[in-house]
Amino acid sequence: MTDRIFIKGLSLHAYHGVLAYEGKVGQSFSIDLELEIDLQDAARSDKVMDTVSYDKVAECATKAFCGKPYKLIEAAAGSVANAVLAAFPRVQAIEVTIHKPHAPIAAIFKDVGVRLKRKRTDPR
Repeated sequence: MTDRIFIKGLSLHAYHGVLAYEGKVGQSFSIDLELEIDLQDAARSDKVMDTVSYDKVAECATKAFCGKPYKLIEAAAGSVANAVLAAFPRVQAIEVTIHKPHAPIAAIFKDVGVRLKRKRTDPR
């Protein structure tokens, strides 16, 4: 499928990290979401009911990401992917990228993070 909906740069404050202070003071993260979804019906009808609401997707991702602290952003990304797939049956796959711009790395860096992709499984 080539149709996509994306949300880039969703800025959230959360308490994820291995180090104790990360869980105490938290930090800013940026999340990019890319959803695989068939948009043919929405393109014809011009109706929200034939697609997914960006607002609702962002709300779902925020709740999953900020709902509990994770040691690893890999786990936080998996939680976001699973929540979106569970909440929006039209979404066939999701790619979640989490940027951790203030990661505790003793180096100068532009970006660090994780990207994962999850697909809806065929319930056989």
